[in-house]
Amino acid sequence: MPVYKAPIRDFQFVLREYLNIGQYSELKGFGDLDVVDPILDEAAKFCEEALFPLNQTGDKEGLKFENGNVTLPAGFKEAYQTYVQSGWGSFSCDPEYGGQGLPNVVNTPVIEMICSSNLSFGLMPGLTHGAYSALHHFGTDEQKKTYLPKMVTGEWTGVMCLTEPQAGTDLGLIKTNAVSNDDGSYNITGTKIFISCGEHDAVPNIVHLILARLPDAPAGVKGISLFVASKFLINKDGSLGEKNKISCGSIEHKMGIHASPTCVMNYDGAKAWLVGAPHKGLRAMFTMMNEARILVGLQGLGIGEVSYQNALAYAKERAQGRALKGAKFPNKPADPITVHPDVRRMLLSMRAFAEGGRVLALWAALNIDIAKNHPDEKIRQEADDFVQLITPVVKGYLTDGGMDSAVTAMQVFGGYGFIKEYGVEQYLRDVRITQIYEGTNGIQALDMVGRKLPAHTGRYLRTFFHPVTKFLEDNRDNEKMAEFNKPLYQGMQSLQNAALWVAQKSLGDPNEAAGASVDFLKMFGHLTLGYIWAKTAKIALEKLESGTEEKLFYESKLATARFFMNKILPEHFSLLAKLTAGVKNLEIPDIE
Repeated sequence: MPVYKAPIRDFQFVLREYLNIGQYSELKGFGDLDVVDPILDEAAKFCEEALFPLNQTGDKEGLKFENGNVTLPAGFKEAYQTYVQSGWGSFSCDPEYGGQGLPNVVNTPVIEMICSSNLSFGLMPGLTHGAYSALHHFGTDEQKKTYLPKMVTGEWTGVMCLTEPQAGTDLGLIKTNAVSNDDGSYNITGTKIFISCGEHDAVPNIVHLILARLPDAPAGVKGISLFVASKFLINKDGSLGEKNKISCGSIEHKMGIHASPTCVMNYDGAKAWLVGAPHKGLRAMFTMMNEARILVGLQGLGIGEVSYQNALAYAKERAQGRALKGAKFPNKPADPITVHPDVRRMLLSMRAFAEGGRVLALWAALNIDIAKNHPDEKIRQEADDFVQLITPVVKGYLTDGGMDSAVTAMQVFGGYGFIKEYGVEQYLRDVRITQIYEGTNGIQALDMVGRKLPAHTGRYLRTFFHPVTKFLEDNRDNEKMAEFNKPLYQGMQSLQNAALWVAQKSLGDPNEAAGASVDFLKMFGHLTLGYIWAKTAKIALEKLESGTEEKLFYESKLATARFFMNKILPEHFSLLAKLTAGVKNLEIPDIE
């Protein structure tokens, strides 16, 4: 049977020691950080005791679809009601609409725990928060009053409705249309596909944010508008009225996330209201999509963590063969497979990803808070620049890493990993979608090189390069940091060379940047974690020198940092070589 234990101590390390969130006590939402430990403890209890036991059963039972209605697996509706009653969905929402106003950086560990314990469950509240954010930012006062209080509590859920059969990444191809009514509303007609949680029985009402075209819309993405509708029309007193002309035509039969409904949604003159300005819907939707991309990165991270935990637990118990330098347990018939170097390599790869990726995710969340709430406009801008830069890395690198970890966990288990009973094959099936939805990882890489690198003459890029350079300069004479500084410096040089190559080559041929984009994103992710592990090593060294009582914790951090710097970060050399090989190597005549 699979296992999961929330990594509370590691969350505390990142929040208090690495990010030192206490220094932001003057910012909105950061005033009462004494609540952090109780939140982490209660979230861990909810995830371990309520959500995790439903993960395998929900995967096995799946969903029921009948007459347009979707029934969630046994226990999911009840777990969601517990989630709502406990107020988990309201943590980082605006108090004006019933939220608790806590920082994103405090809420992010909760999201990771939910994703580790039950990814299918986590989609529903995650998408609801994205829809809330779009309405909170772009909706009218009346729209906010109508929808947000129930979405904040979780009594209603929310979904984003973008994709159509002919329009996936290229949203300019959408055909769903909107026609105005005399009362200021619009009738929406069209079909959307791949709508996660578009229909289900956990709540009485579902709020839809829909991309559609007005009759006078220009072609392409400049002609897209955003509308809000809901499953039931809402009366003036806030109660639910008659059923809107929204229906679920079918649900998809998928490789993974079997307990999360992926729906075909039909809009047959559904009554809706315009959100924001006409033809400016994509800008509003990207507010939700960017948040969703960070959420998906957390999904990859969450699966990476639980995959590591199960591989480690199995490796400690599974006895096969003997240590090459002599039996470690001579009184037993075999040693645990943790004595074998290749097994330790796999375990450390997963651990380095999970713990380093956790810092990356929380670092991004902290900058979202700073960008929203810091009184200094310059600091707000720098934080927002960093978020813009790092979002494709969070989505792309963390989901690729989550997939790698699930594959590696199955390898540690050997044949047993291929058996459903042990759980890791589900992690592999569930995590695969994270590399695809909310913009495939190839799209994230194109966003990185096509938008983020050249933006404002490299201003975004400086929010990362400058701190890394400063860290290297500050620790140049620290002999104990030399083993970490050298590979970090080499990686920095390689990444800067890659960025320069992409910038120069793309001036003559944009295909050069596109062809190099995936390798560049991976290089960026590697160096980001290299920087994170170098800083972590410094903290660990200082703690060990001070005589900490948690010697094993910090020694483990130091060992993992050494592993990453010596066994993973050097991949930047091969990635640079691949990247600079150029687009000419992609010119294959028979696939034109």
